[in-house]
Amino acid sequence: MNNETKRDVLLNAVDALADAQASGGNVGHQDANLFMAEYDDALPDDLPVIPELIGKYLIMRKHDRGDLVQALDEGTSFLLDGTQWESVQDWFWFSDVKDSVDTFARAWLLGVWRVEETGEIVKLEAEK
Repeated sequence: MNNETKRDVLLNAVDALADAQASGGNVGHQDANLFMAEYDDALPDDLPVIPELIGKYLIMRKHDRGDLVQALDEGTSFLLDGTQWESVQDWFWFSDVKDSVDTFARAWLLGVWRVEETGEIVKLEAEK
């Protein structure tokens, strides 16, 4: 899994250009095409940031083939990490994350997010 963001790819391209100029060389179209392909494959810079537990909930719901509406359902009770949860709504209403429902929905739709506690990037595997 490649966890490079678009900014990482841009920084690599700038470094390569600076190195080429410093050594008297240049960066050609082939190099530019390579960087553009890497840029296209890179993750967005502004990944949603959600707590690890909420990420586990998202993964659980995706694997159960649930949909976003079900995942956001206030009346949904679930068992996660040995604890019975009445609703993911607790995180939405008591979170320090501004617009936490939108953040959860973005993570759901993108299938990738950054874990709040560790900074790790979690990327859901594409369904086959």
